[in-house]
Amino acid sequence: MKYVITGRNIEVTEGMRTAVQEKIGKLERYFNPDTEVIVTLSVEKERQKIEVTIPVKGKIIRAEQVSSDMYVSIDLVEEIIERQLKKYKNKIADKKHSAESFSAEFLDKEYDEDDTIKVVRTKRFAVKPMDVEEACIQMELLGHDFFVFRNADTDEVNVVYKRKGNTYGLIEPEF
Repeated sequence: MKYVITGRNIEVTEGMRTAVQEKIGKLERYFNPDTEVIVTLSVEKERQKIEVTIPVKGKIIRAEQVSSDMYVSIDLVEEIIERQLKKYKNKIADKKHSAESFSAEFLDKEYDEDDTIKVVRTKRFAVKPMDVEEACIQMELLGHDFFVFRNADTDEVNVVYKRKGNTYGLIEPEF
């Protein structure tokens, strides 16, 4: 695999680079040798964060992990990606589209994990027109991590969501 390792608020030492390549290298058995792995290491106060993004034809495999020790974060993120790969193998390794991104060993092997997605609850509610700020307040009042609303300015269905660091995001779908 080809590694692109960058650091934000941290100098990527040779030890960190080696740890990333050794840990993430365990995933090589799932991918073809020319697969690119984008790794971003960052430090914010006491938080040591690693983000790993693996673009495979038409899809993105991504995981992030935060801890007080960068090497612990590196160890944990590899486990997350491996679990994702096994769980969603049949969905991400579509024979027609992205199969060439994965190794034959990965595509041929069966994994025990149940890869069916089960919807256990459906909820219906009226979508009231409101502005973005009002939607954020409503989301906070409900104690949710996201909130669907009709934007009063654009009359489109939007979603606000809570991000890390007490910030908000807005999704404005394009049709």
